[in-house]
Amino acid sequence: MLVSALLEFLPFNGCSPKRAIDVPFQNNYVPTWANDHIKHINGGNEIQLSLDKYTGTGFQSKGSYLFGHFSMHIKMVPGDSAGTVTAFYLSSTNSEHDEIDFEFLGNRTDCVSLFFITLCKIMNIHLHITMNSKDLGVRFPFNQPMKIYSSLWNADDWATRGGLEKTDWSKAPFVASYKGFHIDGCEASAQQKFCATQGRRWWDQKEFQDLDGLQYRKLAWVRQRFTIYNYCTDRSRLPLMPAECRRDRDV
Repeated sequence: MLVSALLEFLPFNGCSPKRAIDVPFQNNYVPTWANDHIKHINGGNEIQLSLDKYTGTGFQSKGSYLFGHFSMHIKMVPGDSAGTVTAFYLSSTNSEHDEIDFEFLGNRTDCVSLFFITLCKIMNIHLHITMNSKDLGVRFPFNQPMKIYSSLWNADDWATRGGLEKTDWSKAPFVASYKGFHIDGCEASAQQKFCATQGRRWWDQKEFQDLDGLQYRKLAWVRQRFTIYNYCTDRSRLPLMPAECRRDRDV
């Protein structure tokens, strides 16, 4: 299964982002752990992460970003991949933790389930949006720099059917492939004038303040067919619908 994972992490305050281009892994990323389980192909234009009985592996971006446009083509573990997790996410490194997650769960069949998604598009279709509702008292990952991470690891204690399906290590190593390591965003180490550009950068444009009508219809189509859980409709946990759900059309 090939997933084109596109993360758009935008401060809804305000020219389009650059078209995603294929750049080598080493331009924007470095290994995080188990470097010997990362295989570089074609000069780093493609990499493969491998998971065996002893360890998985992962990588992270060199820079930390306040917002931006990040994309990657990910070929998930094929065949019987139950128990494995291929993750692609943003995470802060400060004491107040923020995280924006893709977690793709393996299965006994040749398919992958999406477990938790927060702010993203796949194949250019929005799956979920999180609006800035700080005015309602809702915390929003607005000012904390985040790094981009990806990893392949074993989670058969919970991942497939709640941990009922265990990883079949006779099929190891499990391999996920990546290419297209595009990043176009506001790096936290950059001068402030680069990020606050008074309308001259793509992230300041009106089109990124909200979705248009067609984008909302596509989002509704995805929600109707593929949503497994939505906290906005969880009355056992939240008897009263949260204010941001009522305002932001999240049900």
